[in-house]
Amino acid sequence: MERIIGRKLIILDEAGSTNEYAKRIAQNVPEGTVVVAKRQTAGRGRKGRRWESPEGGLWLSVVLKPPRVDPRLVFVGALAVVDTLSNFGIHSGVKWPNDVWVSGRKIAGILAEGKAGEYAVLGIGLNVNNDVPEELGKMATSMREILGREVSLSEVFHTLVGNLDHWYGLFLNGRDGEIVSALKERSIILGKEVKIIDDETELVGRAVDIDVDGALVLETPGGRVRVLHGDVSLRFL
Repeated sequence: MERIIGRKLIILDEAGSTNEYAKRIAQNVPEGTVVVAKRQTAGRGRKGRRWESPEGGLWLSVVLKPPRVDPRLVFVGALAVVDTLSNFGIHSGVKWPNDVWVSGRKIAGILAEGKAGEYAVLGIGLNVNNDVPEELGKMATSMREILGREVSLSEVFHTLVGNLDHWYGLFLNGRDGEIVSALKERSIILGKEVKIIDDETELVGRAVDIDVDGALVLETPGGRVRVLHGDVSLRFL
């Protein structure tokens, strides 16, 4: 099957946010267009949190035009990152719904946005050779720090694009069960006691499953609860 991701490549020295740039051009470029910036001045994660994006990291967004808007798109990005890190000898896991961690520290984040019926933008920020801010040293890491050497950004980019194409192909073919199954295998939260926080409430329980819709299933004192991956934060207890 013809590759979708990477049909067109836009390389920027600097962008405020590759996601914002991709959203502006989404309707005028082919599906699979990748926007990559050497650095972002206004990089952000979920809930508008600032994402430090200096030169040396991999900051990119992919324009997608799937037949359905589905929050599971974020899993496509997370699984592609985990596979890419594995290709470089780094074992990582997914912290539901959209972060990739290595040894208890965050190495990548994924942000899916879009306009229903028109396009979706999948943004990925991966710490490669960039310095991690000192204040985040205990919470974040990079490929360079883990491997003890600089890594070819070009090689990481091309590996990631290939992995994204693989998982997006499964998504387009309706193979959601395989995506969720892979997510569960790579999850770092199943079996752990966690706290889910949204704008109004907090929920504490043991993460016992991720269902076919991508929702997290918690075992709480009041019974099992499904948590949809909207604007919620997850913390380990």
